[in-house]
Amino acid sequence: MVSIRAFRAVRPDPAQADQIVSVPYDVLDREEARAMADGNPVSFLRVVRSDLEFPDTVSQYDDQIYARAKENLEKFIANGNLVQESEDCLYIYRLNRGDHQQTGLVAASAIDDYLNDAIKKHEFTRPEKEKDRTTHIDRLSANTGPVFLLYRSAEQAEIARIMDGHADANQPLYDVSFDDGVRHRVYPVPPGDLQQQLLELFAKLKATYIADGHHRAASANSIGRKRRESAGGSATGEELFNFFLTVIFPDDQMAILPYNRAVKDLNGLSREDFLEKVKTNFSVKAGGKKNDPGVHELNMYLSDGKGGGEWFALQANENTYAGADEINSLDVSVLQNHLLSPLLGIADPRTSDRIIFVGGIRGDEELERLVNGGKFAVAFAMPPVTTGQLLDVADAGKVMPPKSTWFEPKLRSGFLVHRF
Repeated sequence: MVSIRAFRAVRPDPAQADQIVSVPYDVLDREEARAMADGNPVSFLRVVRSDLEFPDTVSQYDDQIYARAKENLEKFIANGNLVQESEDCLYIYRLNRGDHQQTGLVAASAIDDYLNDAIKKHEFTRPEKEKDRTTHIDRLSANTGPVFLLYRSAEQAEIARIMDGHADANQPLYDVSFDDGVRHRVYPVPPGDLQQQLLELFAKLKATYIADGHHRAASANSIGRKRRESAGGSATGEELFNFFLTVIFPDDQMAILPYNRAVKDLNGLSREDFLEKVKTNFSVKAGGKKNDPGVHELNMYLSDGKGGGEWFALQANENTYAGADEINSLDVSVLQNHLLSPLLGIADPRTSDRIIFVGGIRGDEELERLVNGGKFAVAFAMPPVTTGQLLDVADAGKVMPPKSTWFEPKLRSGFLVHRF
């Protein structure tokens, strides 16, 4: 059973939404955040990335960073840039990017679902990132960025029909498009029959699944438990800190892009020796890439040592995945287990400084640029993980390899804030 609730959001004045709403905190560094917020005193980056207002000599984890984030949030509210919703609402959040459309529900999800595994995970969290978001949430007493959740649409097909119907029939509270070409629309669902119907349908789901935002979810859980303990016996479980900001989408509307890899060197191998060793576990076809890679297929771009490179189409041999479990049958695992580790000496891609990960949104052209620039010897264009694979891994209680999925389009921060 899934437990969600409506909430009184803190949200932008509609006339200022396009100036306030920002990209998520974790998709850009301080310098990029500073450039993006330059000349815009009401950018929500000043809340989620308040370190942009400090010199680089100040650690992004310094206490004054969190104090500034709280100060900016309260200033935006006091100045009327952000307003408090007058009643508990759910919200429909619709995203369009090109021909792709996805429609989800914004709601406050229960930390008890996180604790009881009704909110399922597929990634480890990194301690320093979790501590950062925990401190941020604690100091602001607010969830300023949503956790991106999925549900199995086959369990309750009626949910998507209702959400789409509400969005199709009503004018949005917000309708904002950004330079990345993504259109964001938000529709309130006030108290009433429709809100109650959605709450009841979601309660019939077996689970929701984290697609993106594992650190935000873990941090919200930590704060909720901490405040429960502080309240002692007086805690009822209904306090706002027992819930956190989420957007929940049907799994069949998701667009997952690949997370590609680029490696700096060939681990002492010559180009010819490397290609010969790759053939141990992959069939290698020279002369170009496969335009639509299927299961256990990928493309490799290999430097020619002269400022250019060549594409090869790779097909994994059956022995690399036959009989493998949910994790080791993934294409990112096949590449790691049968090429990156044994041939290129990258035993742990999370800690190696010889490999980088490139979001599929940048396209194969970015891989060519990296290799042709001379700083990387080889790059791998991966097929995307499917939504079904992600959900199966989470249901099995297992963890995806690092940098396996890139969800696009991204949710924006600042449309709706859950303040407690």
